[in-house]
Amino acid sequence: MSRRYVVIGAGAVGATIAAELNLAGIDVVVVARGANLAALRAGGLRYIRPPATEGGPADERRVDLAVAGGPDEVELRSGDVLVLATKSQDSEALLAAWAWQPVDGGRSTAAESLPVVLLQNGIENARTALRRFAVVIDAMVLSPSSHLRPGEVISPAAPLVAGFLLGRAPGGGVGDPVVEAIAADLRRGASAVRIVDDIGRWKAGKLLGNLAYNLDALYPPSPRRDAASAELVAEARRAFDAAGIDIADLRQDGGFDHTQLAIHDIPGFPRQGSSTWQSLARGGSVESDFLNGEIVLLARLHGLTAPVNAGVQRRIAVAARLGTPPGGLGDADLAELLASGRGTRGSAAARQPGGRQPGGRQPGGEVLVDAKALHDELGSALAPLLLDVRWALGDPHGHDHYREGHLPGAVYVDLDTELAAAPGGTAGRHPLPALADLQRAARSWGLTAGRPVVVYDDNGGLSAARAWWLLRWAGVADVRILDGALGAWRDAGLPIETGEIIPLPGDIVLEAGHLPVLDADTAAAVAREGILLDARAPERYRGEVEPVDPRAGHIPGAVSASTGDNLDAAGRFLPAAELRARFLALGASAGGGGDAQAPIGVYCGSGVTASHEIAALAVAGFDAALFPGSWSAWSSDPARPVATGPR
Repeated sequence: MSRRYVVIGAGAVGATIAAELNLAGIDVVVVARGANLAALRAGGLRYIRPPATEGGPADERRVDLAVAGGPDEVELRSGDVLVLATKSQDSEALLAAWAWQPVDGGRSTAAESLPVVLLQNGIENARTALRRFAVVIDAMVLSPSSHLRPGEVISPAAPLVAGFLLGRAPGGGVGDPVVEAIAADLRRGASAVRIVDDIGRWKAGKLLGNLAYNLDALYPPSPRRDAASAELVAEARRAFDAAGIDIADLRQDGGFDHTQLAIHDIPGFPRQGSSTWQSLARGGSVESDFLNGEIVLLARLHGLTAPVNAGVQRRIAVAARLGTPPGGLGDADLAELLASGRGTRGSAAARQPGGRQPGGRQPGGEVLVDAKALHDELGSALAPLLLDVRWALGDPHGHDHYREGHLPGAVYVDLDTELAAAPGGTAGRHPLPALADLQRAARSWGLTAGRPVVVYDDNGGLSAARAWWLLRWAGVADVRILDGALGAWRDAGLPIETGEIIPLPGDIVLEAGHLPVLDADTAAAVAREGILLDARAPERYRGEVEPVDPRAGHIPGAVSASTGDNLDAAGRFLPAAELRARFLALGASAGGGGDAQAPIGVYCGSGVTASHEIAALAVAGFDAALFPGSWSAWSSDPARPVATGPR
């Protein structure tokens, strides 16, 4: 019976094996998707090998392969061998799609009558396959091939292209006629093959190597990266030991003549990094949940923790989502990663001299963060929680705008219902929410103790500042505003996500009173004894227009200080020196010489843009109190006097 190999996955390993089987005269169909499928159909596989003679050019070939886009395009027949050569995150869906496909027109199904060969990393794939397939042949794969562009694979090993240990899952293989036949074909296809009865041990041993090797996806080479590699392996050994999983020692030669698998330089095609490195480079999905995540799972199932593996798992996933290039994280982040393995899992501040985070940032000491710095932080050990506070007076569609495009991982916050209590009477249009309600909302956003927060909107921070002020008022010290808002992120060419983010619930405990507030009486007193800033547009201050509140005008003694004047033309906050000069000119007292700063209060229409003014004052070095009810509360009380005009 003639064998045909249906190779599912035309990446580095799959395309290399398919090409070599084809060149050996063995029938092959390769299954691909997306741009890779289109390129293979249009021009075949561009297969790049080491020079035929030393110092010569690369050996470039065009290999015409039979190509399919999925199981519905392949008529399976007896004698076929399915070869799964995809990343582990795709296994479940692909095995389910292929398992019940008809064979020989429907006399049986693939799961019942065809073997499936797993050319994959990780140890979960065998379980996934055995749930459906009767014959599962697992493999430990040694392949230096790389795949970065559609329709192209670079295979630098020669004279053989790859090495495999093959065995039946869960055990056996030596003397098995199916395994022996497949091994013979792979050898014809320029691969070294050894059959073993204990393939699970070898897969576990290979996983240890993957953990350390895949760090190249995140960090450049350094002694600290070597230390992190060692810690990843140490955690994995503890987890395997607790789970009773035996690990093969890959320092044994595995039965291969490694001189036949020598890596050669190919002119014009420099050697690339690990499989995960390649995934990040081409913008593909990553396998970290089934590599580092496998160790995290085993540890948790047996009462242990694996914080360094968990940290790498998370970083790789976030890097893929944000489009971070391979090696894009730095030494400070490595220090954070290693600190997590020493049992210091608290805030980043606790792990730095003087309470500082990597890069010298003082938690809670900053008001603003620029887009590029925020992007870098999102791939760090203690990435901030992103809150999207899209809101504008007269526009009820903030949530829709969020779904159409937001920062990666950002959670939507509804200003009207989560950052304010129900309006009414002299409480104003946006009264402060009850502390219990704010805590409930903050937990629903995923806020946990010690985690930094960054808030943003699409209008210069004018609405996001309400979340900034409320969280600081409630005791969350490290809250910042994205300077320039969503526009600055887009202008920097940074990635945008669509749809909804539903976070895991947080555990934050809030405590009111960390920032000062004013009621109507104390606001009037500040207007007399200090400076009360009116953050609304000048025409509303003067009483020329009043679109929403009961009466037009301003609180007697207040000074017009439109919050929009704190921003430049691009919607970014003015430099601190310019803001300080502005507020000094408006009458703010600088203090100094032992004198206390004269009290500063701020109000607006309903306490939203006044929060933005307080943020600008903080950038300039001034403390200020918020009148949450603002003009909407003051003007609703007929007993309160109203002033109009320029003073």
